[in-house]
Amino acid sequence: MAADRTLWITGNDAADALLSTDANALLLGMVLDQQDRLEKAFAGPYVIAERLGGQLDVARIADMPTDDFVALCSQRPAIHRFPGSMAKRLQQVCRVLVDEYDGDAARIWNEASTGAEVRKAIGALPGFGAQKASIFTALLGKQYGLQADGWQQAAGDYGTDGYRSVADITDPDSLIKVRETKRRMKAEAKAAKDAKAD
Repeated sequence: MAADRTLWITGNDAADALLSTDANALLLGMVLDQQDRLEKAFAGPYVIAERLGGQLDVARIADMPTDDFVALCSQRPAIHRFPGSMAKRLQQVCRVLVDEYDGDAARIWNEASTGAEVRKAIGALPGFGAQKASIFTALLGKQYGLQADGWQQAAGDYGTDGYRSVADITDPDSLIKVRETKRRMKAEAKAAKDAKAD
């Protein structure tokens, strides 16, 4: 199941088009979305595809010697602030996709009957904790056409209206609003931690 429309996440038309039409690209972009700007993270699959000759081939990535894939991801500009560790994580996810889903990430959510099953399956992937699985479920539901019953409940707060995560980014203005929300939440968490320490 592809996006109902072209996603706007990276600000790069070609990278966003890949995310909109290739479920593997969208999933791998979510893997990369930590400790780096989300635009760069989600553009990573497009960069990898270009370096592989124009196609994001998860079976090829899964089979590559790890050192070779790390080198590919580390070429300048690197796909992430931490290209070595993230390349290994991407390869782990690609191996799961090949071994369990015939190399098609869309099967993870297309074969689930409920939002809770979608979130659980996503949360079982390498690098996906509960929060990231909820955000990705929200992204699938809000922008990628996910129809599984209860996806909004499974996504928790990220499934509601607002500007909380990548699931809510549809243009430059919404990107700014999501950044503002994240900054505010981070400041509130820090204030709560400081108050508790006192």
